[in-house]
Amino acid sequence: MTVRTVIAAAALAMGLASGAQAQGLVRGAEEGAAAGRATGGPIGEIVGGAIGAATGTVNGILGVDTRPRFRSYVVREQRPSYTFGDQVRVGTVLPSDGVTYYEVPAEYGVSGYRYTVINGQPVLVEPGSRRIVEIID
Repeated sequence: MTVRTVIAAAALAMGLASGAQAQGLVRGAEEGAAAGRATGGPIGEIVGGAIGAATGTVNGILGVDTRPRFRSYVVREQRPSYTFGDQVRVGTVLPSDGVTYYEVPAEYGVSGYRYTVINGQPVLVEPGSRRIVEIID
């Protein structure tokens, strides 16, 4: 690979990191970088990280396979739903009062986030910012 290709891959990775919403970007980038490093060395790590970041953004924090199981878990728990007067979407910051956040059980492989139910919709939230990072459909 040429230096120009490496620079383009690095720029792509930086662009994805700054423009993507927190839907598995970091985990996807880490997994992609590890796979790329194993097969292609340092250049494979750069390219794999960029591709993994894009894939992680699409798959979400929970991942495609885990999402239905987690949704079933939330439904079984019968958590009360907070009525929010706006559209529920990724990036929305929830109010500081009135919303109850719950731990995500370790079996789902998600750390650093909480979940709640907004307008009947389970969502993952960053605890510090109260920002919705994934809608569990």
